[in-house]
Amino acid sequence: MNQRIKTLDTLLQSHVPGCEVEAGYRERMLGLLDSSGDPFSREHFEPGHFTASGFILSPDGGSVLLILHRKLNRWLQPGGHVDPGDADLFAAACREIHEEVGIGEVIAAEAGVFDVDIHAIPARKVEPAHEHFDVRFLVRAKSMQITRNDETHDAAWVRFDELGDRMTDPDELRVIGKLRALAVR
Repeated sequence: MNQRIKTLDTLLQSHVPGCEVEAGYRERMLGLLDSSGDPFSREHFEPGHFTASGFILSPDGGSVLLILHRKLNRWLQPGGHVDPGDADLFAAACREIHEEVGIGEVIAAEAGVFDVDIHAIPARKVEPAHEHFDVRFLVRAKSMQITRNDETHDAAWVRFDELGDRMTDPDELRVIGKLRALAVR
């Protein structure tokens, strides 16, 4: 078993899902770790591969940074595929955050995994339909200064009480509940 698989297995084993849906995602992710092939490779299509993303809290903890994804035209947290050089999924999430919004310095706001999600990706010219097994981390930015890349149509710091205006998918609403719970801590 390679180190990335061991590290992710430990993270997933220690993650406490917030609901039955998330618990099901976690179990499927553990199953993917035991499957043949490289579950981190973007060419691993059956049933899919791991991705990593990060919910970024503002320095004061009162807002979350969302991006308007150019291809999907949806407000999402920054994230994407795991590159071969990424030491682990947290490193992949941090790299994606830097690439998509220019934030190079973040600190973990919670130890371990914040959330897990599995979502369908439709077939494209060179890829069959598959799933993204997204491992999500919660980080805090040291600055609110952002810069967008070409994958990002827009980016905005959004207060917890306004997240539902931009994120409406059932799994997004599930995560909004987790984020709003942070605001009352």
